[in-house]
Amino acid sequence: MKDLSDILKAHHFFKDLRPEYIALVAGCGRNVVFHADEPLFHADEPANEFYIIRYGQVAIEMHDPRRGRLNVYTLNENDVLGWSWLFPPYRWHFDARAVKLTRAIALDATCLRTKCDQDHSLGYEFMKRFTTIMVDRLASTRLQVLNVYD
Repeated sequence: MKDLSDILKAHHFFKDLRPEYIALVAGCGRNVVFHADEPLFHADEPANEFYIIRYGQVAIEMHDPRRGRLNVYTLNENDVLGWSWLFPPYRWHFDARAVKLTRAIALDATCLRTKCDQDHSLGYEFMKRFTTIMVDRLASTRLQVLNVYD
């Protein structure tokens, strides 16, 4: 059975991250399982973790009082979920729900923020990596919105 360091080292998000940083990050992680339709978190709750999805599918949603749940984005195997833990006030902006059985690595936000505060190079690595994800997802969401109005 692989330990978390091996799993993280093989994941594209952690590509070329220094081995000592992989070990620090793995020390903040644990395996989690979510069943179909189970929430991972809700908007406005504290963002205490971020996730590496190993298997399954997660819907990022918002609630519309007239239309109910609206899917904003869908994440799949190997995707990274959650950047709100990195930016004050450390609260989720959307809901996340497992669409089907989902296995993930949950990385503890307080543990990681402490490590980033102690080593600003690690913090900078996280900022660069999450900024790339944010830009990609915003571009994808922009295309979805444009398709709605076609």
